[in-house]
This record gives sequence, structure tokens and C-alpha cells, in this order.
Amino acid sequence: MTKTAGELAAAIGAKLQGDHSFEVRGVAAPERAGAHDLIYVEAAKHAARAAASAAACVIAGESLVIGGKTVLRHAQPKIAFAKAAAIMLERGPISAGIHATAIVAPLAGIGKDVGIGPYAVIGEDAHIGDGTQIGAHCVIGAGCWIGESCRIHPHVTLYARARIGNRVEIHAGTVIGADGFGYVYGDGRYWKFPQVGIVQIADDVEIGANATIDRGSLDDTRIADGVKLDNLVHVGHNVQIGEHTVIAAQTGISGSSSVGHHVFIGGQVGIADHCTLEDGAIAGAQAGIPTGKTIRAGQTVWGTPAREIGKFKEAYAWYARLPDLGARIKEIESRIASKKNVKSSPRAQKSARGRKRK
Repeated sequence: MTKTAGELAAAIGAKLQGDHSFEVRGVAAPERAGAHDLIYVEAAKHAARAAASAAACVIAGESLVIGGKTVLRHAQPKIAFAKAAAIMLERGPISAGIHATAIVAPLAGIGKDVGIGPYAVIGEDAHIGDGTQIGAHCVIGAGCWIGESCRIHPHVTLYARARIGNRVEIHAGTVIGADGFGYVYGDGRYWKFPQVGIVQIADDVEIGANATIDRGSLDDTRIADGVKLDNLVHVGHNVQIGEHTVIAAQTGISGSSSVGHHVFIGGQVGIADHCTLEDGAIAGAQAGIPTGKTIRAGQTVWGTPAREIGKFKEAYAWYARLPDLGARIKEIESRIASKKNVKSSPRAQKSARGRKRK
């Protein structure tokens, strides 16, 4: 898509310095950009990259000097660049129209301009909102509800009665609504605990590839507006995730845990059952949060078991010194042993008896 620099500046709330009519046709990194690509720079140390780029239009901070360019001034250049990219980049369709091989149940409700790809299956009483695109080999179970303008990539499976909001994007291979890992032990065996809740996903959520979100047990699993889940994230039954929380790859959240809004969870974090991460909390990569623990609002934790980051760094510094400390302890033990050996020698014992007689 082509936009003038003036149109982009108005759309992203930037102040324009330079040619208002200059045509911007794409976005790129400075080193790869052509003359009509848009680039951005947010720190003075990168100004030389921007100045040397072939791109004639750049988004930059309000005080950064870049000569010879049309500059869109913004206090947060990276955010402004992302907004501009959303305007400029036309995303390819996942599907268009209903493919001849797709299976759509007679009682399914299909909205306007819906795309359903090859070999997709839409169950009875499912609802697909206007403008939603469903990729090849997807399975949308009976009674599912999918809102408007969603993008469901190939091989996604929604178990029965899952509810998806508007403008949700679900990447390939994700499974939503499988039974949670709920069992009770008795009479020498495990009994499956009922998994009869549903999954509710609100608006503007994005879910990465091969993620798994379990249905609720007796309650529901809920993911609020604007949540972003990376690839390979697992969300257990009855988990509640608040608005605009971000969760990185390979994180697992066990059943009945609660995550507040604007929480950041790094990669490979393990969260046991019945934990609470309050609003604005941060769990660093590979943190391990044990059963029932509460991470307070705004707190940053790291390590296993997770602890406040200052305490973690202090403990980790001692951990890094263990080899040296171990060597010192061995040296001290060796000296003590040498003194004991000297005292227990026959000559030392004879000398000690002599001193006693005197």
C-alpha cells in the first residue's frame, strides 16, 4: 500500500519535517531499505545507520538529528513504526470463499465474507462472524462461537463450545478446549475429574503456533482482551489471564492459576497450580513458581523457586563463587587435618607425656 508521508504522520500522530507528498511504499530495516521504504531510529547511537540508509523517510525521536531525510517526529519511534507498518502492510488472505472440500454443518451460522479453506470442518451450531478466515484442515467443533475479522491459520482445532472474540488471530497447530489435566486418586487408580467448562477468549488476542489452552473443569478458562501468547504456551484448566498480558514461548500455566493484567511472563516459565500473579508482575525467563505462591503487583521475580530479583541476583552471585569457596574450604580442611596428624604422631605423644611429667 502507498501512503504519503503526510498521511502517515497524521495517522500515527507524528510531526512531519520535510516533504509531505513523499510516497512511502513499504517498511524495512535501514540496511535493507529502498528509497521509498520507511525506517525508524530511536537512539542516537543508531542515527548513523539511518543516515546511511537509502530510505528517504524515517521515524525518529523528537530531538534526534538526521539530515537529508523526511522525518516523522514521535516520542516513541518504535511504537509509531509498528502503527505505520499496520497501515502499510497488506496481509495475505488465509482463505477466500468456502472451498469445495470444506465440510460445513447444515446448522452452522456463517457470516458475510467468511473464508473457509480446504478440508476445514465446521460443526453443528457453530457461529463464524463476518470477515473471519479459517485455514485449511481446521476443525471448529459443535457450538463454537467465533467473532468477526478473526484469522484462524491451518490445522487449528477448537473443541466444542469454545468462544472466540473479535479480531483474534490463532496460529497453526493450536488446540483450544481440550480436557484439562484433572484426576483424583482413589481405590488404587486415577479417576478423571469432570472437564465440563469452556474456553473464553476475548477481543484482539493473538495465540502463537502449537499453543494449547484447556477447557475449564467446573469453571471456565478465560483470556481477556489484548493478551499475546507466544508459540508452545500451555494454559491449564480454569486459568484466568488479564488484559494485555504477554507470555513468551514454552511457558506452562497449571490449573486454577490467576494472572492479572499487563503481566509479563518470560520464556520457559513454569507456574504451578493455584498461583496468583498480580497486575503488572514480571516473571523472568525460566522462573519456577511453586504451588499456591502469590507474586505481588509490580514485583519482578526470577529463578527457581521464584524470588524477588534483587534476592535472586544476590544468591546467584554466591552461587557463581561456589567453586572458589569450595577450593578454600578444602584447603582449610587440609590444614586442620595436617595439624591433627602432627598431634597424633608417636613423637608428638611422647613429647606431650614428657611435658606432663615435668
